[in-house]
Amino acid sequence: MSGSAEAGPRRRGAAGPGEGVWRFAVPAAEASVPRTRHAVRDRLLAQGMAGVRYQELVDDVLLIVSELVSNAVTHAAEKSPEVTTELAVRDGWVRVSVEDGDPYRPKALEGDTWRTGGRGLLLVKSVTLQAGGVCDVERTGEGGKVIWASLPVPREETD
Repeated sequence: MSGSAEAGPRRRGAAGPGEGVWRFAVPAAEASVPRTRHAVRDRLLAQGMAGVRYQELVDDVLLIVSELVSNAVTHAAEKSPEVTTELAVRDGWVRVSVEDGDPYRPKALEGDTWRTGGRGLLLVKSVTLQAGGVCDVERTGEGGKVIWASLPVPREETD
């Protein structure tokens, strides 16, 4: 896995996590799902999100990463041999995005309760909205897509 920081981390002190942008490119293979999840978890913890205050945010981001990378590996591998995850921490938000080279724009399936799969994007959307965040699917300039979710960083509680 290649991981790179596009912008060096900026520590905000005790008031919040360190800021920065990191990219993790992996082959479109099943083994890349846990590898990417662990890389993102390690980066979040390194940026200062190890405390109880951040536990729900970290869990939500890791669930989102798992679902999005799994979807890319399962559905886009034929047209996209590599999947890139970007993690950005800045301005009180954590944004995670997964990019692949397949132009198909997936939609969250909501109706069929008898299907054994196909609810990953619905889960991502639900977790994101419940956390007070936003998510979307966009086309890339190269003809693929990027699916992203932004979640707010919990504010420090004051008296």
